[in-house]
Amino acid sequence: MAETEAAAARRRVGRRSGDSGTRDAILDAARDLFAELGYDGASVRAIAARAGVDPALIRHYFGDKQALFATAMAERSAIGPRLGEAFAGPPDQLASRLADAYLRLWEDADTRPILMALARSAMTSPEASRLLRDTLTARIRDIGPIPQIGEPAARGIVAAGAQLFGIAVARHVLEMPGLAELTHDELVELVTPTVRHHLGAAAP
Repeated sequence: MAETEAAAARRRVGRRSGDSGTRDAILDAARDLFAELGYDGASVRAIAARAGVDPALIRHYFGDKQALFATAMAERSAIGPRLGEAFAGPPDQLASRLADAYLRLWEDADTRPILMALARSAMTSPEASRLLRDTLTARIRDIGPIPQIGEPAARGIVAAGAQLFGIAVARHVLEMPGLAELTHDELVELVTPTVRHHLGAAAP
């Protein structure tokens, strides 16, 4: 009987597949380590150690590191829905709303680690870059139809997004002088005209 109870205790401590908290712990650890080390630098073993689980549990839940990266970015990110909200409102203010919403995500303690992970991983790993594109495309589709934006403006939205991404990386990753010291509102005011230009008909 004693051996049976000991075995049961080991199973509880091991946080086997029935423990829903284990999956959450893995995703949180993956998000944080991908942010700190990038896709290539964050190993499955290191993520498992940060989560306090056996590496085999990562394979159990996610299969491999690539799937873990995509899942962590998708499930631990409010990026898509929060950007989608920026499209509601007067069309002539769309550029400033979009710039404000996107750049504010980089200031938010909950979303900043995710964006840092995406930026660092996409710039250092071709595979992570592909996963990032696939994941963000899926997240944008989850938003549903975007009000006031027709198909002809799609390329403008992509160009505006690229502009904002570059500004955010220069400010938060490279910490470039002239950008890093600006307040959020000053940065939004600076980039809004360029975003408006890219959006074209979407934000006259």
